[in-house]
Amino acid sequence: MRIVILAAGLLLSACATTEPRAVSLFDLTGSHLKGRQLDKALAVAAAHPLGSEKNPVRAAMPPGQRAYLARLRCSDGSAPTFERAGSVGESPYGSIMDLYQLKCATGTPATASVYMDMYHDHVEDRPVPGFTIAPR
Repeated sequence: MRIVILAAGLLLSACATTEPRAVSLFDLTGSHLKGRQLDKALAVAAAHPLGSEKNPVRAAMPPGQRAYLARLRCSDGSAPTFERAGSVGESPYGSIMDLYQLKCATGTPATASVYMDMYHDHVEDRPVPGFTIAPR
């Protein structure tokens, strides 16, 4: 019994002296690809239009998605309005994909659907087809 108590005490003291590691939201998802797997998925996705289901716009969490969409411009230079339609399944990168509906009040395109994957530490600088993009 003394050995069990001693072992438990040693384990607890080791836990108390271990430095906590910062955990990011990206660590919590655990489903997105990294390294060579991500590079391969990006190469395959590049054959499809940006913002499509097979090549979603990569962004850093919901603020990154909104920041990207806010930089898009319709043909008349105005910013489209956008609304999240919901999560729509797994992206080519192995994480959850969101769908946004965009509307241009006076310019074109009148409406557009943009697929996004928010589980990337990435800021996209290319516009989806039909739009231009403002610099960051």
